[in-house]
Amino acid sequence: MTDALKRLSEEGVAIWLDDLSRKRITSGNLAELIDQQHVVGVTTNPSIFQKAISSGDGYEQQLADLAARKVTVEEAIRMITTADVRDAADILRPVFDATGGQDGRVSIEVDPRLAHDTAATVAEAKQLAWLVDRPNTLIKIPATKAGLPAITEVIGLGISVNVTLIFSLERYRAVMDAFLAGLEKAKERGLDLAKIHSVASFFVSRVDTEIDKRLDGIGTDEAKGLKGKAALANARLAYEAYEEVFSSDRWAALDKAQANKQRPLWASTGVKDPAYKDTLYVDDLVAPNTVNTMPEATLEATADHGQITGNTIADTYDAARAEIAGVEKLGISYDEVVQLLEDEGVEKFEASWNDLLKSTEAELSRLAPSKG
Repeated sequence: MTDALKRLSEEGVAIWLDDLSRKRITSGNLAELIDQQHVVGVTTNPSIFQKAISSGDGYEQQLADLAARKVTVEEAIRMITTADVRDAADILRPVFDATGGQDGRVSIEVDPRLAHDTAATVAEAKQLAWLVDRPNTLIKIPATKAGLPAITEVIGLGISVNVTLIFSLERYRAVMDAFLAGLEKAKERGLDLAKIHSVASFFVSRVDTEIDKRLDGIGTDEAKGLKGKAALANARLAYEAYEEVFSSDRWAALDKAQANKQRPLWASTGVKDPAYKDTLYVDDLVAPNTVNTMPEATLEATADHGQITGNTIADTYDAARAEIAGVEKLGISYDEVVQLLEDEGVEKFEASWNDLLKSTEAELSRLAPSKG
């Protein structure tokens, strides 16, 4: 069952699970995935926590305790989510130790309502790092314009970061620039660069969803022929940008100071269109020093019938550029699509967070001890 996952790992792709819940921790399922399915990291986001906590499974006692203490709903959510991340980090600690800190990581996101506020994002990142208090945590910061200086500041403080919601090549280059600037700050402060890690979460499937919809609207044979191409092309060109930046003179100076490269992480790798193979965004995005964070269904599909044939990004850059150019030639604006996806990504996470606030508030009210 795990041959494809083993092969993927051997090709230099770190397999992370894009999901977390208390039940997954307490049932031993997470430990089992690490042991049997080559999982070496976990990512979370507001939507994942909203789904987990709203199910109620495993959270009842902590919610009752928080209700008895009359904490605010925001504090309750932070206590619950950081407890899950801390426990997952402890389960992954042997992987963290074995890989010198590269893997064995668990990500937790800053409040998505702060996505356009630099100072508040930095303050929240510091607070989360302190609350979780595990060296194998990554603090997730969105790659909005306000997020970029926050990334520099947080990395500069020696806190490891997962930059999320990257859709465009231009923004990805800005993210790498913010990361390098953060390392330079950390170096000036005398911090140990070897202990600072980062991944850049480049979103994949949503690009196809949006562009395919527009191609369907055009409806010509040429348009139909480009369906299912843009997301892979975009991600492959991101890897080209990664190779350029991390072979530059600027990087060489940081490399000498024992800095770690910021790895590209393929996010949103669950296939949305049933017409495509369910392992598309795994099989066709294999390259060294990358991370693929998968929902469990994609992980299982890859284990069962993934086709890992070696590096599937090398030598694809010219074809990828031609595919993006072909989409633009049909009147679909790449810049407009990626900006729309960023805006929608922030809105979706904010909506999930607001749903989580409401459902948690209802639970705290229900469990509040009666006066008397």
